Amino acid sequence: MNKIKVEEAIGTRLAHDITEVRPGEYKGASFRKGHKVEETDVCRLMRLGKRHLYVLDLNADQVHEDDAVVELASALAGPGVTFSGSPEEGKLQLRAAYTGLLKINVQALEDFNMIPDVMCASMHNNVPVTKGQIVAGTRAIPLVIQRSVLDQAVDLAREKAPIFSIKAYHRKKIRLIITGNEVYEGLIEDRFEAIVKEKLSAFGATLEETVILPDDVEVIADTVRRFAANDTDMIITTGGMSVDPDDVTRHGIRQAGADSLYYGAAVLPGAMFQIAYMGDLPIAGIPACGLHHKTTVFDLVLPRLLAGERLDDRDLAHFAVGGMCLECPVCRYPACSMGKAR
Repeated sequence: MNKIKVEEAIGTRLAHDITEVRPGEYKGASFRKGHKVEETDVCRLMRLGKRHLYVLDLNADQVHEDDAVVELASALAGPGVTFSGSPEEGKLQLRAAYTGLLKINVQALEDFNMIPDVMCASMHNNVPVTKGQIVAGTRAIPLVIQRSVLDQAVDLAREKAPIFSIKAYHRKKIRLIITGNEVYEGLIEDRFEAIVKEKLSAFGATLEETVILPDDVEVIADTVRRFAANDTDMIITTGGMSVDPDDVTRHGIRQAGADSLYYGAAVLPGAMFQIAYMGDLPIAGIPACGLHHKTTVFDLVLPRLLAGERLDDRDLAHFAVGGMCLECPVCRYPACSMGKAR
C-alpha cells in the first residue's frame, strides 16, 4: 500500500473506502475500496479534502478482486446465464437470461469451492427460474488474489462447463387423458383438468385437448396412439395409477407401444407416479394425490419434462432426499425443502 498525490493516482486502485459527509443529507462511502481512480475523480476527491491517497501496488502475479470476479463469472456462466460487468466489493450475481430450468454441475461447483480464495453459492439444482432471476453469486474472497489461484479456478470452471446453464421449456403442446368409469359415466365431476391447465400455464405450455375415458385398456391405448400421432409434445394421464384391478391406465399405455415405463417415485405425496415414453414422447401419469395436495411429485417432474429432459427410475429414486412434503398449513413451495435434492 502506497501513499501518493491525488493527481498522480489515475489508474490506481484505492486501498480503503473514502467517506463523504453532507450534513443532514448523506454520510457514506463516496468511493469504495478497490475503486480504480479515473481522471474525472480527481476534482471530486480534492473537494472531499483529499490531497493524498493510499493505493494498492499490485505485483504482476496479483489480481484485484473486482477484476478477478469478472473472470470467475465468465467461466461459471453457461448457456442462458448472464451477469453484469460491474462488481461490487468483489461480488457478481449470475442471472437467468430467460425463463427455464436451472441446471447445475453440482460436483464441479463443489470442486470449484474447494479452491482457496474463491467461492460461488447458488440456488438448488433443477428448479424453475424466470428471466432476470438471481441463480448464483460468486466472488474472490480476498481484496487481492494470486493469479495462479485465479487461473486454477477459471480453468476448472471452463473444463467442467457449463457449471450453470438454463434449459428453456420447449415442450408446449400437451394433451390430457382422464380415466375412470365414475368420471366417464358422470357420477363424479372431474377436477383434474383445471389443476393440470393451471400448472402448465405457469410454464407457458398449453393444454391442446382433454378426453375422459373409461377404465378400458383398448380405449386408453387407442387414444394414446392417436395423441402421439397428432403433434403432441407430452401426454398426461390422470386416474388408474393405483394397484386396484380396475386401474388399467398403465396397461393401456404399454399396449399403445410405450418402449419404457417407470412406476413409483420416492416422493410423498406422489409414490404412485409413472413416467413412460413412446420414442421421445413422455407420458406422465399423475396419481390421485394430485387432487388433494397443492404440491406433489408432478410439480417436481413437470418443469424437467417441459425442458426436454428424459427421466427414468433412477431420477424418480433420486427425489428421495427432499421428496417429503411437510404439509405446512400454508404451502410455500417452491420456497421450501420439497424437491431440493442435490
